[in-house]
Amino acid sequence: MSTDSHLNAEKIRLAQADAGELPWRAWGPYLSERAWGTVREDYSAHGEAWSFFPHDHARSRTYRWNEDGMAGICDDKQTFCFALALWNGKDPILKERMFGLDGNSGNHGEDAKDYWWYEDSTPTHSRMSWRYHYPQAAFPYQDLVEVNRHRNRHEPEYELLDTGVFADDRYWSVAVDYAKASPYDMCMTVTVANRGPEAATLHVLPTLWFRNTWAWGKPGHEAVPSISGRGGRLIAEHKWLGTLELVGDGAPTALFCDNETNSERLWDSAGRSAYPKDGINDHVVHGADTVNPAMTGTKAALHYVFEVPAGESRQIRLRLAQANANTGLDLGDGFASVMAGRLAEADEFYAELTPAGTTAEEAAVVRTAMAGLMWGKQYYHYDVALWMRGDRTSPPPPPERLHGRNAAWWHMHSADVISMPDPWEYPWFAAWDLAFHCVAIARIDPAFAKQQLLLLVRDWYMHPEGQIPAYEWSFSDVNPPVHAWAALRVFDLDGGQDLEFLKRIMHKLMLNFTWWVNRKDTNGNNVFEGGFLGLDNIGPFDRSARLPVDGRLEQSDGTGWMAMYAVNLLEMAMRLAARDHAYEDVATKFFEHFAYIASAAHNLWNEKDEFYCDTIQVGNEPAVPMRVFSVVGLIPLVATTSLLKSEVAKLPELQARIKWFVTHRPDYATVVGEHRTDHTGEFRLLLSVVTQPQLAPILSRMLDEAEFLSPYGLRSISRVHAQEPFVVTLGGREFSVDYEPAESTIGDFGGNSNWRGPIWMPVNYLLIGALREFGAYLGESATFEYPTGSGSRHNLADIADDVSERIIDIFLRDQDGRRPVYGGTELFQTHPDWRDRIIFPEYFHGDNGAGLGASHQTGWTALVADLILGRRPDRRPHHR
Repeated sequence: MSTDSHLNAEKIRLAQADAGELPWRAWGPYLSERAWGTVREDYSAHGEAWSFFPHDHARSRTYRWNEDGMAGICDDKQTFCFALALWNGKDPILKERMFGLDGNSGNHGEDAKDYWWYEDSTPTHSRMSWRYHYPQAAFPYQDLVEVNRHRNRHEPEYELLDTGVFADDRYWSVAVDYAKASPYDMCMTVTVANRGPEAATLHVLPTLWFRNTWAWGKPGHEAVPSISGRGGRLIAEHKWLGTLELVGDGAPTALFCDNETNSERLWDSAGRSAYPKDGINDHVVHGADTVNPAMTGTKAALHYVFEVPAGESRQIRLRLAQANANTGLDLGDGFASVMAGRLAEADEFYAELTPAGTTAEEAAVVRTAMAGLMWGKQYYHYDVALWMRGDRTSPPPPPERLHGRNAAWWHMHSADVISMPDPWEYPWFAAWDLAFHCVAIARIDPAFAKQQLLLLVRDWYMHPEGQIPAYEWSFSDVNPPVHAWAALRVFDLDGGQDLEFLKRIMHKLMLNFTWWVNRKDTNGNNVFEGGFLGLDNIGPFDRSARLPVDGRLEQSDGTGWMAMYAVNLLEMAMRLAARDHAYEDVATKFFEHFAYIASAAHNLWNEKDEFYCDTIQVGNEPAVPMRVFSVVGLIPLVATTSLLKSEVAKLPELQARIKWFVTHRPDYATVVGEHRTDHTGEFRLLLSVVTQPQLAPILSRMLDEAEFLSPYGLRSISRVHAQEPFVVTLGGREFSVDYEPAESTIGDFGGNSNWRGPIWMPVNYLLIGALREFGAYLGESATFEYPTGSGSRHNLADIADDVSERIIDIFLRDQDGRRPVYGGTELFQTHPDWRDRIIFPEYFHGDNGAGLGASHQTGWTALVADLILGRRPDRRPHHR
């Protein structure tokens, strides 16, 4: 593949966007997959988001904060929205949005039930592709709800495939492709293919509408936009946006209604419009007189009806543009040239990104992972103070809300495009997820990655006390502090020259670090708490709740994360001090803070097990260790960096302070090591929580296939707990942890994720990095048994490579042509229309690598692309 460094067309567009010359990112797939069932739309007294705004309301009820749709796009302020609607002639409603179950209905928590894929996207969204498989039989909404509701947590989820609606290939394969002719001129095709054995009819409704900003009584937003037109042409007028035009080929029927709530249907009361939001739905599905005969509204669709023979397809050409951005809205040769040109440019962009020696299948994993990241960008709007007090034109919210969810975040006001963890299951940002997203995004759009990291530490996000908001369900929850790690990684991937970015983010992160020190070290002993810290049910009890006994939980992972935070800030300060010596003072501060935390962490080292673990401290009694072999005890490994002594020598104040500290603070000196590596002859300094005597026993467990090491990466809990569950009695109650390689079998902690055995991408990625840091320090001659018990020894760089390859293998076909990610689902493994459409799930089965949890969590699972792109040049992967 080409490794030419010339600027291809997509790189030129990125450069123009970054320089503010042309707004190539202004339009994109920023429309959410789900706005119903979210905290923002929940105005109940006690935070019952799923029941307050259920799926059944979504077609009829106007959203307050954002919009949703299928294959949708919008501008970066979500003024206008465009998406696809479908009807197979049998469903009770138009298919305008994805369906799924809430936490009360799903036997393993929230769960999307449709099948769709993000197949392609460039970072400027100059080229995008999306695909959906739509049953020709009636969509079994009620069946999915009822069967899952009656299944217990030991049974698998009841999926759409299980209902039989795809039998005999009776479905439509629907592909939507986008190509930008200019920043405000989008060409698109909708291709529908009848995969079934008989002719079938499909209604296709490309839909354009305005987000309702006028109904809430906000000053300056009273003007109501309009859409009018007829046939294959819609004209949309907006006070600020100007004129938009949507043109479709063929002979569709233009249908109009208003993006207003159908109050009569929902609450038997008069509404604002005689043709509300579900007017087009009721007209198409029931033949009702619910579309505006005056051919105007704030929501409109071009209605196509296709009778398609078995095995054939039909295509619609569409073009959406600002009226002053083009001439004529060509749907002929010029249109075809744009579509073909953008595809060729996308091919060139990804070919240049992909290293020589990468297989075609691996390159496809990289490209689809990046596509998912790009499609996962969503417009996120949430003014917490306004949300709590309510709008002028709506009844006041219940008073309980003033002291309920997110009440302490009154300052927060977001209206930005943000990378989401999963556009359906988690259609809101999550702080530690976003950090991992940015590392993968930096491979293709470093400017956007840096903007995202900076966003969450801006004044209108970060709490005045210094806390970074965790996620919408509870901004006050505490996510692992990985922001500094991600900023360093993005800085380096971007070439290591943007010192202005590093300065800006470091100044804010120091505030956040101080918040952690003041709030999550209650005893002032440099041993930290933090609650569940993103690891949900990994412990015997909920670590975010009140303890079963009157004591204090001291966390191995919380302390490890904070040591990592300190060492990351040290590394940032060193990079800045190389140009500005004022940062040497900061570097020495974080060196010493790291030493204090790392040394204190040794109180959590269990000598009997030779492993780190949480402890409960009750009064002056001896600490009670939670002897669970989990990633909680592996996190201290990631608090590691290997520094060239020659680089430290360039900072004489730091070098002198380290020397003084080691001499005069010998109790803390164990966290600093010095070693001459065999392959370079250079001296290196190692800063690490895990001492060299501790390293071998920890790695012995971590690299044991009977414990942590799976054929597909590192499990979140040792497999030893399958036969030897951990059991502890606290406060007269018994708590336990065993090995659960798939979905959680308990309902605690939400129930829709599981850290008691499965493989999780983010911690695997960090632990692989830790192996590389130790390997750089110890050199190639230092070897460890790998796998444990095999009698074979390897250096840590090679071990890190192999663990990485195990994870990559999840997505690749094995010797039998099967992808582990799809487990035992035969349709996905063998059917030519399904087997190469790759998903990026939330986590993976601890034994067989099957994808679990949220099915579109490309956010952090896209790190697999970084593992492929970041292979050592001399690495030749060994596929099992």
